[in-house]
Amino acid sequence: MAALNSSNAVSSTFYFTGIPGYEEYHHLISIPFCLLCFIGIMGNCTILHIVRTDSRLHEPMYYFLAMLSLTDMCMSTPTMITLFRVLWSISREIQFNFCVLQMFFIHTFSFTESSVLLAMAIDRYVAICHPLRYATILTPRLISKIGIASLLRSSLPIIPLFARLPFLPYCRSHILSHSYCLHQDIIRLACADIKFNVIYGLVVITLLWGIDSLGIFVSYVLILHSVLKISSREGRFKALSTCASHICAVLILYVPMIGLSMVHRFAKHSSPLIHIFMAHIYLLIPPVLNPIIYSVKTKQIRQGILHLLLPKNISSTMM
Repeated sequence: MAALNSSNAVSSTFYFTGIPGYEEYHHLISIPFCLLCFIGIMGNCTILHIVRTDSRLHEPMYYFLAMLSLTDMCMSTPTMITLFRVLWSISREIQFNFCVLQMFFIHTFSFTESSVLLAMAIDRYVAICHPLRYATILTPRLISKIGIASLLRSSLPIIPLFARLPFLPYCRSHILSHSYCLHQDIIRLACADIKFNVIYGLVVITLLWGIDSLGIFVSYVLILHSVLKISSREGRFKALSTCASHICAVLILYVPMIGLSMVHRFAKHSSPLIHIFMAHIYLLIPPVLNPIIYSVKTKQIRQGILHLLLPKNISSTMM
């Protein structure tokens, strides 16, 4: 295919792979994906509705949980459109500008979720180490500023990566290795010097994820130091139990995220199924599991769900 210059790169078309070797089973494979998508959307919408309508949950911890649910949906929803178009044999094509837009949403909200998890770690630190000042430190105004800062911090640094993409010539195959667009995937198709994208992308990932993971680690070191000062065993357990849901959410995001990055950078010649599996785990599992974990581990969320689903007289007896 002839090289595309900067004037016609925007109008070019790319093609999704789907799941190679299993094309005849795409309709069957779409069933579990539909189920996961439905569970994720319903679970996160339920969390958002309960936090919004229940005045008892108008506290910093639950505001951050609502941010996490909203970020989960924004991160996974853009991928569902192209994923189901491929699995349902509607179309495997995507225009370049829509591909860049999808990449921007995926990468922005991946970083945003990491930032929200850092904010939630700080929330747990303040709640456990400075309980008397909790409400005065984490005010609604500060929480709003944290949310806006997280979004800007996640979106602005990656703009140079995507701004350069329309000016790269794509003279190699236009076939992408997933059912949605990823920056690591599309720059491999360019027949030009991509050192800037590779190095700058690695720096952005290292800085953003590195700062977030370091902040989370330091928060829990301080939390553990404070908890060990509690004299009663029951008190220590109660304090640490409030962090269990957050620790699970951190692992659910970071383990697949690190795995996908490692596969893309150091296992380029591995089976395509490994790349596809890791890519979908990375985007589908957090939105599905986070609401379940917080519903199981957080009493107030459980009560809100029971109050929402059951009649008042029944839900009150079960609480």
